[in-house]
Amino acid sequence: METLIGKHWHHLPADEVLDLLESDQEKGLDLLEADNRQKHFGPNAITGKKGQGPLLRFLLQFHQPLIYILVVAGTVTAFLQEWVDASVILGVVLVNAFIGFIQEAKAVKAIEALAGTMTTEATVLRAGEKQRISSAEVVPGDIVLLQSGDKVPADMRLFQTRDIQIDESALTGESVPVDKKPDVLDHDTGLADRLNMAYASTLVTYGQGVGIVVAIGDKTEVGRISELISSTEALETPLTRKIARFSHILLWTILALAAVTFVVGLIRGQSAFDMFMAAVALAVGAIPEGLPAAMTITLAIGVARMARRRAIIRKLTAVETLGSTTVICSDKTGTLTENQMTVQEILAGGERFEVTGAGYAPSGRILKKGGTVDAHNSPALMECLKAGLLCNDSLLLEKEGRWVVQGDPTEGALLVSAVKTGLDMATARKEFPRIDAIPFESQHQYMATLHVGGTDTPGVVYVKGSVETILEKCVSSLDSAGQPAELDVEQIHRAVEEMAANGLRVLAFAKKEIKQGTTGLSHPDVASDMTFLGLQGMIDPPRQEAVLAVQRCHTAGIRVKMITGDHALTASSIAQQVGLHNPSNVVTGKALMEISDRELIDVADRTSVFARVTPEQKLRLVEALQAKGNVVAMTGDGVNDAPALKRADIGVAMGITGTDVAKEAADMVLTDDNFASIEAAVEEGRGIFDNLTKFIVWTLPTNLGEGLVILAAIFAGVMLPILPVQILWINMTTAVLLGLMLAFEPKEPGIMMRPPRDPRMPILTGVLGWRLFIVGLLLLGGAFGLFEWELMMGATVAEARTVAVNVFVLVELFYLFNCRSLTQSMFRLGFFANPLLFGGVTIMLVLQMMFTYLPAMNLMFHSAPIGFGSWGRILAVSVITSFVVGVEKWLRRRNMERHSVQLENLNR
Repeated sequence: METLIGKHWHHLPADEVLDLLESDQEKGLDLLEADNRQKHFGPNAITGKKGQGPLLRFLLQFHQPLIYILVVAGTVTAFLQEWVDASVILGVVLVNAFIGFIQEAKAVKAIEALAGTMTTEATVLRAGEKQRISSAEVVPGDIVLLQSGDKVPADMRLFQTRDIQIDESALTGESVPVDKKPDVLDHDTGLADRLNMAYASTLVTYGQGVGIVVAIGDKTEVGRISELISSTEALETPLTRKIARFSHILLWTILALAAVTFVVGLIRGQSAFDMFMAAVALAVGAIPEGLPAAMTITLAIGVARMARRRAIIRKLTAVETLGSTTVICSDKTGTLTENQMTVQEILAGGERFEVTGAGYAPSGRILKKGGTVDAHNSPALMECLKAGLLCNDSLLLEKEGRWVVQGDPTEGALLVSAVKTGLDMATARKEFPRIDAIPFESQHQYMATLHVGGTDTPGVVYVKGSVETILEKCVSSLDSAGQPAELDVEQIHRAVEEMAANGLRVLAFAKKEIKQGTTGLSHPDVASDMTFLGLQGMIDPPRQEAVLAVQRCHTAGIRVKMITGDHALTASSIAQQVGLHNPSNVVTGKALMEISDRELIDVADRTSVFARVTPEQKLRLVEALQAKGNVVAMTGDGVNDAPALKRADIGVAMGITGTDVAKEAADMVLTDDNFASIEAAVEEGRGIFDNLTKFIVWTLPTNLGEGLVILAAIFAGVMLPILPVQILWINMTTAVLLGLMLAFEPKEPGIMMRPPRDPRMPILTGVLGWRLFIVGLLLLGGAFGLFEWELMMGATVAEARTVAVNVFVLVELFYLFNCRSLTQSMFRLGFFANPLLFGGVTIMLVLQMMFTYLPAMNLMFHSAPIGFGSWGRILAVSVITSFVVGVEKWLRRRNMERHSVQLENLNR
């Protein structure tokens, strides 16, 4: 039986499926056979994958090139019994590790969430008797009975159906429940069109059915998605890629310079111990120890900001990735649309009406030719709406401030359109109580209800269904005044074609008066002599806020693409309404099957709408876009979205309608299911990346300056102006109290008017690299020059080193204000726009006074008190550095403005 796994069951007749699985349609499996299959195939559950334990996650925090250097330096320093230096170095390493561990404490739980979607009960036929068992006990070959409200326990080939409809939106993206039929289908029928199959974890919304289980657990379609999630590689973000590349370059540079320092010192006749400490000082100085902690904390601040804008970040680096996003791949159902069917057009009495409002909230107006109409003055319109209200098995309810439909979404849309005109469900159903009904059956394509209105009133039958079926039964229609009129079939078909072209699903309505006292309703009663009442065209409408968000994304240079499991015509219509580029060019899943991976790269890049797409194809599309160098954000809410959510540079799940599977696979969850929140998150992401860049541009000159000072001392054959423990003091205190304050900088104006940052662009551009070099040289000159000056003036070595340390701290403090904007003057931003920065500066100055004058600090960090003259010289170096950077920014800004003017003149 193992060889049967993966067969195209939809292509086989039901009898053949029963024979292959050795089951009986009338009796099901014998009890012993079911027990044997349970032992052979195991439980009907998705196999969970064991994640990394806490200890391993903590140890992995040390798996970084720059941390290796610090660990070795700290260990060897301890071996040489330099306990204070060793403690500080290793303490810094542990602090970084703990921060990273705390932020990564949440393990990925997508597989467990998938398993949870399958925990339910099922009704099976075993040994000729119906049994209610746990879904975990279902085995291949079991005969399962389905009815409205059941969750399908396994993948099944249906062989008996009675008006069964199954909601497969979470699996396929189909926005309305699917009518299932047992007929044999073509071999290449796509997943969303396999009408004779029922898939695990989907929900029966209407009717009944019987089928045979063909796959359980990991072998089901939802199980294959689980496997896709497990095997899908979670990409590094642009920031982590850049930091990793930078770290490796820095690693080899530091090791090479440290080795050169050690060798040069030995050649000059200095002791190996002194040269090792000099090499350690160089390594410690060149490594930006505060960068990992500051980066993590800056991203965490971004997480808090985004939470206030209804975006919950599950993975810290997703904050920065959003800011680099070049393409957003959005699911349609529930993401760009309301996931709530809505009537938008009505034909009644020969007149066309437009219905405003979206979703299940009964707020909206009826318009005719752009003007509001009173529906009560249009009898034909009221009759059409009343038919939709009474020939209806669903309910419209308000729960926790949200309007929901209990029952079929299509019927819910009819209820809402009626209520918008002032019709009341309870009143109408009380005034016209239902006596009997003919439920919707796929072979008949209509539903009919019999109502009575009182002792003197004849009964009335309302019918709704497909346009063709209803028209066959009608002999007349109503005019705009509600009077009998000739049936204009051509006009009706033209209206249907126009509605369908707009992606609307169209239902027709009719009525027939029946003699008083009739208590039953049968198909012959509604076969003829009916009066046509009108049409109602509905669609799952786009969110209005999504339309604006798409426009803002395009302005920001971000392309939006729709990838959906829904029909091509519906997808094209929604794409046009939300403003996607070239919405009429739709590529279907069937077409994607015939496109090679190489061709797909170009197709994915130039196409904005993809329809009838399977989970594997969503994954292929994301990978194709990434192959073109794009940073891809994927949004979605269904089980079928999870593999692509995990593969994308950033996965965005919906918090209200999203499945647990999608949420666990995503990097970010929107608490309001609002596409507009993505645009807000992109804006925040860009701001966070700006602030991270500012921090890096601010901190690296210090490391460069410290490294240059050590190298200069070695090559000059003089003592070190700063010691390793002093370097760590500079790097860690300034990173937290000064650099980290840049994380609170407000977003600069026009942040969403510029194109996305090129993912291939380094963090440090040529301009920023030049600025870094200038500040590094100024620090070298200031610290080394004042160190030698103090010694010449008779100061002790400890005093001279204290001056050098304060040069670094004060220069960093003044340079911090330059870094509040990488292009603009600090005064143009608003000098006091970031009050936390001034708090950090104040605390830093207090600590620096303690470092200089407190005896305990003097002992720990080898510092000493200094005089006012020394402070004056330190302050002069700091002001000069800030002035030089300010002038450099002004010159570049003036050149850019001049270049812009020249371009404008050329364009004229």
